[in-house]
Amino acid sequence: MKELERHISVWEECLGIFEKNVDPKQFAVWFKTIIPVSLEGSTLTIEVPTDFFRSYLEDAYLPIIKMALRRVIGPDAKLMYRIHPVRKEAPMVFSASHSNVPENKAVTLSTFQASSNPGPFVFPGLTKVKINPRLNPAYCFDNLVKGECNKMGITAGIDISRKPGKTPFNPLFVFGGPGLGKTHLAQAIGIAIHDTFPDLIVLYVTGNEFKTQYMSAAQQNKIADFMAYYTRIDVLVVDDIHELVGPSSQNAFFNIFNYLHQSGKQLVFTSDRAPADLMNFEERLLSRFKWGLFVELEKPDKQTRLAMLKSRCVREGVSVGEDVLDLLATRIKSNFRELEGALISLIANATLCHEEITREMAERVTGNIVSEERDEVTMDKVQGVVCEYFNITRETLLSKSRKRNIVQARQIAMYLSRNLIGGCSLSTIGMELGGKDHATVLHACNTVSDLMSTDKLFRQYVSDIERMLVPAGR
Repeated sequence: MKELERHISVWEECLGIFEKNVDPKQFAVWFKTIIPVSLEGSTLTIEVPTDFFRSYLEDAYLPIIKMALRRVIGPDAKLMYRIHPVRKEAPMVFSASHSNVPENKAVTLSTFQASSNPGPFVFPGLTKVKINPRLNPAYCFDNLVKGECNKMGITAGIDISRKPGKTPFNPLFVFGGPGLGKTHLAQAIGIAIHDTFPDLIVLYVTGNEFKTQYMSAAQQNKIADFMAYYTRIDVLVVDDIHELVGPSSQNAFFNIFNYLHQSGKQLVFTSDRAPADLMNFEERLLSRFKWGLFVELEKPDKQTRLAMLKSRCVREGVSVGEDVLDLLATRIKSNFRELEGALISLIANATLCHEEITREMAERVTGNIVSEERDEVTMDKVQGVVCEYFNITRETLLSKSRKRNIVQARQIAMYLSRNLIGGCSLSTIGMELGGKDHATVLHACNTVSDLMSTDKLFRQYVSDIERMLVPAGR
């Protein structure tokens, strides 16, 4: 058999296995449309119409795909996807999820007996391990659209990736509301460093995961192993660091921070708020967050939203009309995540229903998202509703009056602004509510929280106003 035809024969054998294990209708939709492209050694490349198609195929049928490939090709079988190009764009190639992803080299860690914490005359053992960097290849700089909203963060991130630990941006602290690309930017830095400096150990972890790992280590008397693990990292990326609450885990993180920073290692953090606005954090830790550079990611403007949609269309391998993209970019303004979600919903509907993506489909599919955008909570709306509820003027709310009812109304406005407006810093809230500083706003939020837990009538005030701002069913 000619080598040129072997990939076709192999894929036909796989199709025979799929047909026996998959519902006939699903087989026709998800397998018969796939085109075998090539077979090089044990690596089979297939062409699929969109990245959504590829993602769904793996989510729903990965175990069957792996079983068929290994049965037909052998235990070393690998699968690559090629996404059909849009217009004159070059084809995009993706590894299957069970193929190689970024890996760190093996490192040697000092380990102690779990029975007790080591004393001065207890010598550690040595264990060679591979630390999973936990990086998603899709979150690279190539897939990150640059605009005024994130230009500073991307510029700093690229500089860091070229000289990790050797720039003034250490640590880099990225903050902003949900869906603005904090995780993508942080992982892109880790991926770029890993590609350029493969000998460096990169680790991505969330604040909550770090806290959970620490608590587990403490329960098993393995704090020394925990510290040995983290002090071996060259590039530490901590996502959602605002979730790292608790004095003991913060103390451990403080010591790890000091060790890594003094050793010239790179630190990257993300949060939903600025360092000054973090609650329940030790001052000594907050001061260290400010040693490097902190960058705020803002809501994207329309030009950037359009650029993101066009970039994602190329990545998905689909062609979407300018009128549809303009509709999405005009009506969905809050963040990249909702904008991207609307586009993926359109592609999913078009793929599953075998229909063309039209403006009418976009209107139908994104109706709920668009209605949310129209009802977006703003500082102006919060102030207006609070004034209406307590029957006071806006001038009174923003005044320096210390009357109890005015102070409470102002504190409730601060509390709701912080909770309902994404990416709104305490400093911004303070400026909008009578020129207060961030410490005053933080005190107001804590006061409202305390009163809500002890005063039933006060809790009713806050609940009533919140329902006026965010109606049920929104």
